[in-house]
Amino acid sequence: MSKFKELFGDEGDIRVYFAPGRVNMIGEHTDYNGGHVFPCALTIGTYGVVRKRADEKLRFYSMNFEQLGIIESSLSDLKPDPAADWTNYPKGMIWAFGEKGMKIMEGMDLLLFGNIPNGSGLSSSASVEVLTGYILKDLYGCDVTNQDIALIGQFSENKFNGVNCGIMDQFAIAMGKKGHAIFLDTATLEYSYAPIELKDAKIVISCSNKKRGLGDSKYNERRAECEKALEELQQFVGIDSLGDLNEEEFEKYKNAIRDEDRVKRARHAVYENQRTIHAVEALKNNDVEKFGKLMNESHVSLRDDYEVTGIELDTLAEEAWKVEGVIGSRMTGAGFGGCSVSIVKDDAVERFIAQVGKAYEEKIGYAADFYVVEIGDGPVRLA
Repeated sequence: MSKFKELFGDEGDIRVYFAPGRVNMIGEHTDYNGGHVFPCALTIGTYGVVRKRADEKLRFYSMNFEQLGIIESSLSDLKPDPAADWTNYPKGMIWAFGEKGMKIMEGMDLLLFGNIPNGSGLSSSASVEVLTGYILKDLYGCDVTNQDIALIGQFSENKFNGVNCGIMDQFAIAMGKKGHAIFLDTATLEYSYAPIELKDAKIVISCSNKKRGLGDSKYNERRAECEKALEELQQFVGIDSLGDLNEEEFEKYKNAIRDEDRVKRARHAVYENQRTIHAVEALKNNDVEKFGKLMNESHVSLRDDYEVTGIELDTLAEEAWKVEGVIGSRMTGAGFGGCSVSIVKDDAVERFIAQVGKAYEEKIGYAADFYVVEIGDGPVRLA
């Protein structure tokens, strides 16, 4: 708050908001393939201090990128601009609200501070989008639900920022519930909350510190490969998405896909969706060990069939599997850098961080960071 007042002055109605980051426990690269995902919101995320303006000016400042200073824009100039850097995310949301019939007529001064590691794959961009959407709802009186905010966030990312993402990140952040993960069918948006009761274990995020950007990674390429595989399958079986197939059906029809790489991509999408369904069943039966085994299988599929892991994430997961007391470990997020997520028994957490950290630095040449995280709620106004 003091930094906001220093930059923008202390007059007027200044409000404070928070939106979480998210981690996906299992169900990776299924959200744009009509499958299930199982993410949860975290207690780390993005804080926003904001005040409405009387003119059309937009002034943005991030305490995470202080070297960029105040980045100015205008409501009359809402278009993506590489020079605008991170502010393309809040600008995209303001634009998207307008596209959905909720045109914002007054500008804002917005200061952000995030404690999500930048480039980690814990959805700092989606956190900023949901935060902005929640601000527009509360400060400007836009008539939207949190689910609407998630959908507008995806629309903004797709159409304004040019990343062909699925719905998972924005949905997990907007709909977060403390102590629970969200079992979401991305084809229908039907969802339920499942309690994460780990009793004597913790969730540990291992950040590879290899930066990655979705737009310039192979993310859109993987999505296109899956769409082509779906087209080929649809000539032989009546499905709307890869998520409509189970393992047996995929094996029966996979010869319809006329490229070995596309077979592998589609196999991951189908099998990962089924793994996610089985994993949630395992949690409901208090079978955390089975959940962990499915996490490990998920990583192997992402490594071998989807080919989105890379040496950094493979090292984090494979070294984790060697540590006694690790129930399961896998890459999480889009891949090509970012993070792994592990379920680690309480008495093994310190050993896990030391052992995996040492092996990672020796192999990769720089250190990983580790975060013991808790599952939190969705966006909220704090003051």
